[in-house]
Amino acid sequence: MDEIDLKLLELLKEDGRASYIDLGKQLNLSEAAVRRRVKKLVDDGVIKKFTIEIKERERAMALTLLSTSPNIPTYEVASNISKIKGVEKVYEITGQYDIAVLISAPSIAEVNKVIDDIRKADGVINTNTVIILREL
Repeated sequence: MDEIDLKLLELLKEDGRASYIDLGKQLNLSEAAVRRRVKKLVDDGVIKKFTIEIKERERAMALTLLSTSPNIPTYEVASNISKIKGVEKVYEITGQYDIAVLISAPSIAEVNKVIDDIRKADGVINTNTVIILREL
């Protein structure tokens, strides 16, 4: 990756719907050159997926910290949790907890259901959840 790729990624983060022509104008590249760069970033796994970000007030969000059983590898627990509907991100972390999970759902009741599903996952022995009030 070069400086142009980094700038392209920043522009796509700001507006994932920007046209290749508009991106090209901002980067002083042709539409075809932008298209090739985006394809290479996708093929190389730098861009993993294109997604939609919903306004914060339309979603309830929580951060759940998990302790796991030493009998099951942390990466297995994390992998299984990542498949639960409503789980946005899963991080293996250091410190008092082993895993941090970002949850997003249409309502607090649905966030609570996701938390219940996480607590039922093999290898989870303890959770500590905080509701996210606002993103700055």
